[in-house]
Amino acid sequence: MMMSLSSTVSLTSSIKLKPNHTPNSPPPLLQTQPTPHPSTSALINGGRLIQAITALDPLLAAPDPDNQHPHLLASYSLILKSCIRTRNFALGRLLHANLARSGLNLDSVIRNSFISLYSKCGDFHQAGQVFEAMGDAADLVSWSAMISCYANNGMEREAIEMFVRMLEWGVYCPNEYCFTAVIRACSNFGFFGVGEVVYGFVLKTGYLDSDVCVGCSLIDMFVKGSSDLDSAYKLFDRMSERNVVCWTLMITRFMQTGFVREAVDLFIDMILEGHVPDRFTLSGVISACAEMESLSIGKQLHSLSVRLGLVSDVCVACSLVDMYAKCSKDLSLHDSRQVFERMHEHNVMSWTAMITGCVQSGGLNAEAISLFIQMVQGSIVPNHFTLSGVLKACGNLLNLCLGEQIHAQAMKRGLSSIDFLGNSIISMYSKCGKMEDARKAFDLLFEKNLVSYNALVDGYAKNMGSEESFELFNVIEERGIGTNGFTFASLLSGAASVGALSKGEQIHARVFKSNLASDICVSNALVSMYTRCGDIEAAFKVFDGMECRNVISWTSVITGFAKHGFATRAIEQFREMLLSGIKPNEVTYVAVLSACSHSGMISQGIEYFDSMFKNHGIMPRMEHYACVVDIFGRSGLLAEAIRFIDTMPVKPDALVWRTLLGACRIHGNLELGKHAAQMILEQEPQDPAAYILLSNLYASEGKWDYVADIRKNMKQRHMTKEAGYSWVENENKLHRFHVGETSHPQAKKIYEELDELAVQLKEMGYIPNTDFVLHDVEEEQKEKYLFQHSEKLAVAYGLISTSGSKPIRVFKNLRVCGDCHTAIKYISLARGREIVLRDSNRFHHFKNGECSCNDYW
Repeated sequence: MMMSLSSTVSLTSSIKLKPNHTPNSPPPLLQTQPTPHPSTSALINGGRLIQAITALDPLLAAPDPDNQHPHLLASYSLILKSCIRTRNFALGRLLHANLARSGLNLDSVIRNSFISLYSKCGDFHQAGQVFEAMGDAADLVSWSAMISCYANNGMEREAIEMFVRMLEWGVYCPNEYCFTAVIRACSNFGFFGVGEVVYGFVLKTGYLDSDVCVGCSLIDMFVKGSSDLDSAYKLFDRMSERNVVCWTLMITRFMQTGFVREAVDLFIDMILEGHVPDRFTLSGVISACAEMESLSIGKQLHSLSVRLGLVSDVCVACSLVDMYAKCSKDLSLHDSRQVFERMHEHNVMSWTAMITGCVQSGGLNAEAISLFIQMVQGSIVPNHFTLSGVLKACGNLLNLCLGEQIHAQAMKRGLSSIDFLGNSIISMYSKCGKMEDARKAFDLLFEKNLVSYNALVDGYAKNMGSEESFELFNVIEERGIGTNGFTFASLLSGAASVGALSKGEQIHARVFKSNLASDICVSNALVSMYTRCGDIEAAFKVFDGMECRNVISWTSVITGFAKHGFATRAIEQFREMLLSGIKPNEVTYVAVLSACSHSGMISQGIEYFDSMFKNHGIMPRMEHYACVVDIFGRSGLLAEAIRFIDTMPVKPDALVWRTLLGACRIHGNLELGKHAAQMILEQEPQDPAAYILLSNLYASEGKWDYVADIRKNMKQRHMTKEAGYSWVENENKLHRFHVGETSHPQAKKIYEELDELAVQLKEMGYIPNTDFVLHDVEEEQKEKYLFQHSEKLAVAYGLISTSGSKPIRVFKNLRVCGDCHTAIKYISLARGREIVLRDSNRFHHFKNGECSCNDYW
């Protein structure tokens, strides 16, 4: 009868144990072991196991007058150990069957090997049968093998009970193998309490001071069983003997628990104590440098790897590839490529490291896919890490076709249900806008963790599915899965994408409840949410209350002020950022230049553009050049804009020309606009935006024949213009309006409000600007069209449905119409309401007949 686990506390002080070799006793006298049969020694040593068994069969069946059986057993023992070493489990099973039929009296050595064989192939039931059949012949090795068998096959309770049974029966005092196996079984939250009792037993028997393996097992138990890295390190520190394996384990556990700096410091201590690192130590500490993005230390470790002759090792080389990729300050990955190309052989690990490095660099997704194709063509079979990296590249490139093929490969290889890969599949479909497929991939996962839920929440949030993301968030809370900063950041992004301020405020309250208010990522998401929902003061309040700010925090608030038309405050925050010692990045400068552009600050904008490289070593990207073109273009300085484009050190892309074309449309420069459109279409012949802008330019000049030709060309190319629409949030619900919308439940009241406004605004001096009606119809009909624009419908609904004390917040997917902009200024004055409108470019704050953009947008 097996003893309960709770009684292990008293066992160690009451049991009577058979003596065996312990750390405090001398080793027993060595006994002469029989040698293998001479006819099979050469065959076994040559790895020809089947021939060796065939040669032994006649001897097994023959009488034994010359006492040959001990030599036969020695031969079978060697064959069996070779089967275990080469994982030829089928041959080992066959050998067991043959010996069982022979009736040969098997010794404990060969029976213990059978236990190990079945343990290695996961057949714990058969291993148990061999052990039970041994009876009193079971020795300490037998008990250790069974405890290890259960521990290695996820049967922790059975392993502990076997250990307790051995102690209860007083069979043997545990040796280092017994202790190592049972400690491994206790290395989890469920049995950590038992592990602490075993730890006391280890101290009593003295194995901690004499056996490094036992000490390493205990270190693992503290980390895996209770996440107690402090106790693990104290145990490590008190060990009298510490070899390279022990040091490597401690370094690895520091890394895995997020203490990468401490892992590197521990490695330095190891070197100072005179230990020579092996390939596992080096690959671990190089990975720590990758996490820290410490290129200088990484290079020193690279040099050490060369001196120790380990640089050609696959594990070390893969770690170096990953380290150089993560520490790369540009998109070249030159150092990673050099390490990769110098490797003598490439396996799935090295290819995966290079592919993952390309994806993590943020700009080499196409190269990651190219590497994957080369890898597969070279007959290297990808694993789930490889497929995960390629799926991320597909998602980043919105390459749904290839992503579906990779998904099919994962399913074919039976890998798609692995949570790690499944999460990448969900993310890929989400980025490509295929939320139905993302949901299917999510539902097919066997084990859904927080990362799985977060991937789907983030997908819904980014695909205008804020309702679904909030519903999923409720499921997460109901099931007790837990939430983290990424969950809240995704939800806040979802609220921000549709301007759902009330939902964003609810999430803000949940953030406080979850004690995540100090999380810098969540705080940055809150700043972004309030900014994009039109409440810039609430955004600044969150920013101002942050204890710790990074470049993303500063960039978010600068972008917010710029988008809301508060250029002076944006520039003030930029200066404070520089004074605080935070170095701006490329995105920061896009925000600063945009602030200058939207506010007509020409000289300041050029000055900031020139300072990018001069003061901070930031090479201008195409977005920065486009901002400068916009600075000139919005001010009507089209000649300066084209001169700037002609002097660019790189070829201007479609974004730059599209910016110039927009300026030509505003200022009515048809000839330059045609040139800009032609340049866009040379680079992106299928881009509908260029056709639409050019069409609008012709329409504003009254050249309707040209407009008709352009629209006919678009139709032939199967191009469609994105439909404009506006929306308003009211009582946690979004109300969407298209031009001439009549399906809204309150459509009658909305149009009555518009009719009343039309009369009132004209009395105040408003004159409809029919130039913004891009159709060749009568003037009266043009005025009617103007008052059916989605912006005006949304504002009218806001007037009849919201309290007069609150601002009306309207959102539009395209640029606001010039006539609507003028009309809303009058509406804010006529009704005494503050109206905040977010279009595709910026925010407009209308109050008392004025707009924050000063009519410059």
